[in-house]
Amino acid sequence: MNVQDALEKRKSVRAFLDKAVEVEKINAILSSASHSPSGANTQPWQVAVVTGDTKQKLQEKIETAFRQGDKGKADYTYYPVEWIEPYKSRRVQCGLQLYTTLEIKREDKEKQLNQWAKNYRAFDAPVMLLFFMDKHMQTGSYIDYGMFLQSLMLAAVEHGLATCPQASLADYAEIIKTTLGYAADDILLCGMSLGYEDEKALVNSYRTTREAIETFTRYFE
Repeated sequence: MNVQDALEKRKSVRAFLDKAVEVEKINAILSSASHSPSGANTQPWQVAVVTGDTKQKLQEKIETAFRQGDKGKADYTYYPVEWIEPYKSRRVQCGLQLYTTLEIKREDKEKQLNQWAKNYRAFDAPVMLLFFMDKHMQTGSYIDYGMFLQSLMLAAVEHGLATCPQASLADYAEIIKTTLGYAADDILLCGMSLGYEDEKALVNSYRTTREAIETFTRYFE
């Protein structure tokens, strides 16, 4: 598989087969991703691979908090406080595609709630990855981390695995750090579902659109 194929095949998968992921494959994709660039070769990534009983315990804690109305608190602000165009419309369209595909109507709040709760179970994937960073690192390391995450997802495609990067898991940073034994002042950037795609699942049948390069590119000669 070449890079272009992997880029185009990668998508956010929200339903997985009940099939364990081999530790050898997890280590292989982490090893590949470790070759990602980082400023001054700082390599700021710290990865928790959560499976089995620990995953079950952790996701139960998070989902319980969510259903009790606790919105949690992330270690940093991911989204803009005030949405403007064109980003607002893209965000709306993204959510609309998901709920339209699943035939969940705007007024069906319970179904919407249940669908959102799946985020906190890593969509029932066998592996939940969580990405931490030392509190001393600054904005540049977030850029480094983005390259690491993309590298990891592309490597997963090559190994026949599917992923879904999840900012939502970072909302419950305190629960996650306490449960896994990370320092309270470590930065939890995000999580990621990892497993084998359930290709028959309706939720995996749609793809979000991409802007034409002319909308975001300017040439200067």
